[in-house]
Amino acid sequence: MRAFIFPGQGSQAVGMGKALADASPTARAVFQEVDEALGQHLFRLMCDGPESELTLTENAQPAIMANAIATLRVLETEGGVRLSEKCNFVAGHSLGEYSALCAAGALPLSVTAALLKLRGRAMQAAVPVGIGAMAALLGADIEKAEALAAAAAEGETCTVANDNDPSQVVISGHKGAIDRAIELAKDHGIKRGILLPVSAPFHCPLMQPAADEMQSALGTTTIHAPLVPLFANVTAAPVADAETIKRLLVEQVTGRVRWRESVIAMFDAGVHDYVEFGGKVLAAMVKRSAPDATATSIVTMDDIETLVKGL
Repeated sequence: MRAFIFPGQGSQAVGMGKALADASPTARAVFQEVDEALGQHLFRLMCDGPESELTLTENAQPAIMANAIATLRVLETEGGVRLSEKCNFVAGHSLGEYSALCAAGALPLSVTAALLKLRGRAMQAAVPVGIGAMAALLGADIEKAEALAAAAAEGETCTVANDNDPSQVVISGHKGAIDRAIELAKDHGIKRGILLPVSAPFHCPLMQPAADEMQSALGTTTIHAPLVPLFANVTAAPVADAETIKRLLVEQVTGRVRWRESVIAMFDAGVHDYVEFGGKVLAAMVKRSAPDATATSIVTMDDIETLVKGL
């Protein structure tokens, strides 16, 4: 069994998608459709930067999605591959869930782009700059990370945001609490904590205003049943019902990204082959969570051509 997986924030880079668009009219059409849906030259920003503007959450989220979907569409259109025939589940890391739903036919591309633009703006606006922070805990399993977050909170918000793999957990919350957690990391048997260069504390209760905005937006959005089930971030379990997917997308804004658990649950369900579209982050996480799995990152035309031969 196989899962198609889609990366989250941090996978953006100036130049992303350019070589693919130069080589493929299918990719160019994806980027043009996203530009038209957003009413901005997002693809120009992806190609030329500046990096500071591309990294803004409201730009990074639709850009990462567009790059991932362009890669998949080239595989489908020019490689003659049907997602429903070649994969059993889709999954995505945070914003990657929207990419996964788009890939599986649950959301049109233009709607996905607009939702992610809104999601990015809402998440950025939910907490004033400087109030919140996030940190990656290296050499931390989930139990150590939860104990550290509890010890560092001291009445403020400090919680696990991303359970990425057995060796990396990300915490999120008030900046004071995150700073304390970094100082206390070694006392809790954690190699070290690294403050992340993000502009807001994602996936923690401080994001509730953004969750409220997404609830309003998704309430007027039609989501179709995906061609294959989605392994949801907040439950680490498969879901195919459209209304349940809407609810989980809202919960995801403030909830934990259970990526490690999702990978293990998929592996236990028989998924031993994972294909990441448009990034090179998730495949490595998969291998750390399920060492016996096969995980491949698909970014270039060469990657796509190699994948077609192996499917």
